[in-house]
Formats: sequence, C-alpha cells, structure tokens
Amino acid sequence: MPMSSPDAEALCQSCGACCETYRVSFYWAEALERGIADAMIEQLTPWHACLRGTNDLKPRCAALTGKVGERVACGMYAARPSPCREVEVGDDRCRRARRRHGLPDLPASLWIDDKPAT
Repeated sequence: MPMSSPDAEALCQSCGACCETYRVSFYWAEALERGIADAMIEQLTPWHACLRGTNDLKPRCAALTGKVGERVACGMYAARPSPCREVEVGDDRCRRARRRHGLPDLPASLWIDDKPAT
C-alpha cells in the first residue's frame, strides 16, 4: 500500500536520490504549461527538453538543494515536470536511485510492488 502524501513527501525531502540519478526529460511545452523558468531547462531536441543538470554524466538537478540521503529540497517542487511526479516513494525507480547512492533500501512494507529493486 502506498504511503500517505505527507509521509511520502517527508521521506522524499530526506532523500533526493532520484534527483541525482535520472535525466528528467519531457515535451518542451510542459515547461510552458508548468511555468518552469527558461534557466532551469536544457533543450535536447526541437521537441524535448530536460531539467538543467540532469543531462550530465553525474546528474544533479539544478533545483535540488541539500545533501542526498540527509536533507534535500526541490526549488521547484510545485512546478516539477511529469517525470518527477511519476517517481513514487517505494517504486522501482526510487529504490534503484537509493541503491545507486548507497542508501538503504526502504522496508518492504513501503514497496509499491513486491519485487526487489533491479
């Protein structure tokens, strides 16, 4: 069973591993719809953009502040694009990102699926 929203947000705000793991790419018009500042966007193709910092060899979203695994914050949480919204506490992407940063896996009771992270 997924965590309640306040609990999930609190766990995310102490983690941030996904923000330092994945490229956050999306259809360019989503940035306009969500009001994402041009300075936060890197154009990938005429149709796709990504959040600045996430297209690097060692990705770190420019909106992320703090230290992964301790206390982090997203400077654009309310306006974050769909790829950010799709990662959920306890899903495979969350757990893979945590493992990449040497963070302990979440208790199995918080997993969205019943499989170990791959």
